Parts: sequence; structure tokens; C-alpha cells
Amino acid sequence: MSEATQDAPSLLDRTLAFADRVVPPPSAWAFALRIWLAMVLALYAAFWLQLSGASSAMVCVAILAQPKRGQALSKALYRFVGTIVGAVVAIVLIALFAQDRVLLLVSFATWLMLCVFTAHFLQDTRAYGAMLSGYTVAIIAIAHIDAPQAVFEAAVDRVAAIAIGIVAITFINDALASPSTWRTLRTPLDGALEATRAFARDTFTAGDPGSERAGALIRRIAVMRGDASAIAGELDDGPNRAAGARSAIAALYAMAASARAFGTAADRAPGPAVAEARVLCLDLTRDGARDAALRAAERLRDGLADTVGRGADLGEVLALQRAVDFARNAAFAQDGAEALDTGKRPLRDVPLPTHRDFPVALRGAARVGIAFGTTALLLIFAGWPATSFALVQVAATCALSSITPDPKAFARGVLIGMPLAALCAGLVLFGLLAGVQGFPLLAIAIAPVVFVACFLSLNPPTFGVGFILLVFFPVLLSPSNPQTYDPQTFFANALLVVMAALILFVTVRVVLPISPSQHRAFALDSARRALVDALAGEGGDATTRTSLNSDRLLQFAQWSSKSGAVRTASLDRAFDLARMEAAAARAHAELRRLASDPALADAAGAARQAIMAVDRRAIEAAAHALLAAGRGTARTTRLAIARAASDLATIANVAVTQGRFLRRLGLKGA
Repeated sequence: MSEATQDAPSLLDRTLAFADRVVPPPSAWAFALRIWLAMVLALYAAFWLQLSGASSAMVCVAILAQPKRGQALSKALYRFVGTIVGAVVAIVLIALFAQDRVLLLVSFATWLMLCVFTAHFLQDTRAYGAMLSGYTVAIIAIAHIDAPQAVFEAAVDRVAAIAIGIVAITFINDALASPSTWRTLRTPLDGALEATRAFARDTFTAGDPGSERAGALIRRIAVMRGDASAIAGELDDGPNRAAGARSAIAALYAMAASARAFGTAADRAPGPAVAEARVLCLDLTRDGARDAALRAAERLRDGLADTVGRGADLGEVLALQRAVDFARNAAFAQDGAEALDTGKRPLRDVPLPTHRDFPVALRGAARVGIAFGTTALLLIFAGWPATSFALVQVAATCALSSITPDPKAFARGVLIGMPLAALCAGLVLFGLLAGVQGFPLLAIAIAPVVFVACFLSLNPPTFGVGFILLVFFPVLLSPSNPQTYDPQTFFANALLVVMAALILFVTVRVVLPISPSQHRAFALDSARRALVDALAGEGGDATTRTSLNSDRLLQFAQWSSKSGAVRTASLDRAFDLARMEAAAARAHAELRRLASDPALADAAGAARQAIMAVDRRAIEAAAHALLAAGRGTARTTRLAIARAASDLATIANVAVTQGRFLRRLGLKGA
């Protein structure tokens, strides 16, 4: 036997390798089992309570299907709140416009657009709750447009069904030990922490790795925000764990930014103090203990205070201050990771705001309104039967697409998932059940579809197909007690949901589409406005701005040109603007405090005026004046002056590198 033959994989090995790729892992089977049991339990409870919309409880479980307990709890909370709000609005609209269908449809479309617009500026399950409160009105009011007297009862049944679905999935998740979000977050957080340390280590030893690698690191950090916000409701100490995760994520953003800033400043201001700071920061990239980082930060602050006291170069102050920032955030990152693991209160609790562009939100809301209004006009003028059912599906699918990162990809999933859901519902209803009224057979018959849908939803490329199959399969099956078998109604509903999928597919491509260049332009305009506010001394604190800018940079990178040189230049510019904005926010905050000291009031006032004018020479002069005034002052004052002067130096440096672009933005003094 030849050596090549011996090295070739056997048939058994190839079979096992193929099975590993095709057969879902045990965690996927456990997830699918939990969702199937919760759907069956919710439907049984709704039948027992004799709710007219019993299938809504089953659909609620499908929508809340999340692989982690915290994710399901967070989504359940906002689903219940959104349902309550939507039910109240539905009753109000019917009370006002029950006699005028045109005004009812117009008022609903306006409410739906408002909800979608609001959802764009929220994140995670809060965005879902805002969007849900919009199309819930369609489920309750529009679906009963021909019987307004039944709206209140429909609202009560809807709320009850949602409550049953929430209780069912919560009970099953707890009983079958659904994975905790905080436990599953530990591994990616530890990985991101180590990746950030490696990024900083390379920066300190070999220079700036560049904006592309920094953007990739931000992308790795940003994916954890959703889980961080879902932890709070899992355990009694959940708020502490969630705060720790948020603090760690914010610290990782800041560690990457301060490491790059230190590397650039240290190359321009070599000296023994800066060299010592580099060694301390390098040690922190290898030993991430919180106490070690706190001690290093205190030692660096002592050195910075001494440097300011004896009269220091502005570049040296900038390098030392960024070393202090790196050490402090290294301590916050490790402390946050420990708080996530132990449930103890972290050193701080910071928000993680996300960036949203107003034009994108406005277009998304208008797109949903146009799609709904156009569909309503076409169906009404065509005299289509079951128009209300079609309008509900169009409103629901368009609203759902509005909060997805990629509406076009979601629309493709809907276009595939809707016919698949209709086919599966038809096979179960007229093939497996075929007129039988037994609940056990119904529970067994839906199991294969639910399992397949869960498997598809766990795979990112097929998530949209799996989600639509899981949600709209019970919608079309419409289980009731007793079960109805009306082929004409079923095929009409199946046709209408497929039509809704086609409408969504066309809408996201034709109605107010947003090109990558428009996305970049919107993000750039938003960055310009935020920078102008920061230069004027307005806006949020620097920690919040760092998180917000990181999210904006992440989105900007996603829509940037694929050309290497152009993309790199665009990312460099975006990072520079973000650095300038954060520095301006920090500088104004520090200068306000320094202005309370009579000896520093004039220098602080001049520095603020120079920032507002974006006058590079005046900014540098103000920084030197502050450093000169800091000699002989108290340690706390010298440290405050160092913070302000370092940010002034950052603003001046960006004004040099991006002066032409800043003038294009209307900042004439740059």
C-alpha cells in the first residue's frame, strides 16, 4: 500500500466529516426541543382558556425563540410592553375612526411610520418593542375593520395570548436550563480583551497597525453589545453583570483608541518618561490584573504630574496622558470582565449608545408607509377579498424588515420563507392531520417543521428563512379548537402572505433605496454635526462619545469603498474626526473646571475660544500657556492641566492632518 493511499481519508472519516457539517450540534437540538415544547404548551394553555386567538400564543413563542435565556427574557419584556401600547392605540383609533375607513387606514399608517422611525434610534429588543407597537395595531384594529365592535375583545385576547406565550417560553427555558447569556458572553469577551491587548502590544512595539485592523477590532467588540444589554433580567445580580459587560466593552473601545494615540505621540516625543510609560503599558498587555493596572495608572499619573511640574513638552504630555488613559481603561476592562463573571458591582456603569442616521430612519419609516398605502389602494380598488389579512401581513413584514441590519437580505429570506411556510402548513394541515381533531397528533405533526426552522434560524446565512418559517408556519396553520379544514381560506391566505413577501422584496429595492455612497454621506454628515457640537462645548461626555463614535466607525467601514487606497484614506479620516470630537468634548469639560481657578481662568477661557474657532496655532498656544501656568500648582491641578493640554494637542494634530477636509466641512479656522 502506497504512502498516498495510507494518508487518504477513509470512507468512514469522510462520512463523519460530512455528518459534522450537516447534522446540527446537540445545542441546536436542545434549542429546537425547547421551542417546540414551549409552542405546544402555549397553544394548549390558550385552548384551555378558550381564547379566540389561541394561535397567537404559539406565534409569540416563535417570535421569542432565542438560543439564550437573557435574550428571550429581554425580547419578551419589550414584546409585552409593545403589545400593551399597540392594543391601547388600536382601541383609540377604532373609537375615533370606526366610521371612516380612509381615516383609520391613514392614521394607522402614520402610527406605523412613527413607530418604525423611533425603532431606528433604539437598539436590540427595545427597537423590536417600538416596531411591534406599530403593527400590533394592524393585528387588532385593521384585522377587525369590518367589525369594530370586536376590537376590544380582540385586544384583550391578544394581550392574553402574548402573556401566555411569554410564560410558556420562560417556564420551558428555566425548566430545561436554557444557556445563560452571561455565561456565553464570557468567552467572546475574554477573546476580545486578549485581542485588544494584542492590538495594543503590537502598537507599542511596532507602531500603529492602521485603521483597517482597528476597525476589525471594533467589529469584534461591537457584536457583544446585544448580549450585554440582555443580561440584566437573568439573575438577581444580573444588573451588576450587565453593568460589568458594558463597562468592559466601553473600556475595550478606549484601550484601542488610547493605544494608537500613545504610539503616535510617543514616536514624536521620545524621552525617558515616555519610554518608561511604554514599558508599563506593555506589561499591562501581558498581565491584565485589575490591581496591577490601577497601580500602573497611579504610577503614570505621578510621572505625569512631575513632568508638568518641571515644565514639559506638549508632545510628551500627550503621550503620558494617553498612557494613563490606557492603564485606566485596562483596569476597567478587567474589572468589568470580573463583574460579569462574579456578579459583583463594577467600578462604573456606563451606557453604550449606538449611532443612527436621521435620513436612514426617515426613509425607512417612509418606505413602510408607502408600501402599506400602495398595497391598501391596490387591494381596495381591485375588490380583493380578505384585504385586511393582506394588509396585516404587509405591515408586519415591512415593519420587521425595518429593524434588521440588512433589509434586502431579510427580504430575500422572506421571499423564500413565506412559500416554504405555506407549503409546510399545507402538508401538515391537509396531509398529516387530514381532518383529525386530536391535540397530541397536532403537537407531533408540527415538530419536524419547528425543528427545521430552528436549525435554519441558528445559521446566520439562513436566519431570515428560518425565522419566517418558524413564525408564519403557525400563522397559516392557524390551529384552533376545533380545527378548521377550509382549503379555500387556506390557499387564499397562503397566496396573500406570498404576495406580502413579493411586495416587501420589491419595496426595499425600489422605494427610497439607500446606496452605500449615501450611507457614507449620511454618516459623514452626522460626524460633522457631532464634531461641530463637540467643538462648541455641547454634547455628551467623552466615554459616551467613544462608544457612539465606535459604532459610527463600524457602520462607516461597512459602507466604505472596497478599493484599498480609497477605503484606507476614508477610514483614516473617520478615525481622525472621531478622535478630534472626543478630545474636544473632554477638553471643554476639563477647561470648565479649570476656569474656576482665578489663576487659570484666562488661559482656560482662551483655550476654549481657540477650540471653538478651530485655530490650530491658538490651540497650541493655549496648551503651552496652560502647561506654563501649571508649574508649582497642586498635583490634582497639574493632572487636570495635563488632561486638558493633551486634548488640545490632539485637536491641533488632527487640524494639521485633516485641515483641508475640515475646511470642506465648513470649519474655516482649521
